Amino acid sequence: MPRTAQEIIDRANELIARFEEHEPSEGEIKDAASLRAIRVAFQDRADAERRVEEAVALARDHGHSWASIGAMLGTSGEAARQRHGRAILTPTT
Repeated sequence: MPRTAQEIIDRANELIARFEEHEPSEGEIKDAASLRAIRVAFQDRADAERRVEEAVALARDHGHSWASIGAMLGTSGEAARQRHGRAILTPTT
């Protein structure tokens, strides 16, 4: 059965009041430290990946082979080239 505009407004006001009066219980309160730790770790990983890209580019500029770079990364030279070669060819701005 359709509700009138006034019924909808009244229901909205009731929900607003319930929301504003709500006091969370101990079980509803969550510590955000673990989420912050995830965000920090994610940023650290992104920073580390950027440093690896910069180091690979520098190694290539200094004439090191993909095989040598791959060895430092714990992979083959071809895998290193496939993963990092494009970043070297595509300058970032």
